[in-house]
Amino acid sequence: MNFDMQVTQNCASFYNPTTRLFVVVDSFDNREFDVRVGSLSKTELVGTVCASNSVELNEKLAEMTASYL
Repeated sequence: MNFDMQVTQNCASFYNPTTRLFVVVDSFDNREFDVRVGSLSKTELVGTVCASNSVELNEKLAEMTASYL
């Protein structure tokens, strides 16, 4: 799955039509990002990533969610 989140965003969501799962990412400080995976009605926290730039953030999101999607 390709992620295109910017570290300046406080939240973003992504949908995988093949698995029908969502990835929801949110941050209050734009440095630590909580990552949740699940359906439209229920998601579960799968971890938190720290990133200092958008490239690093998107790489870490892909790594963290690969086994779920």
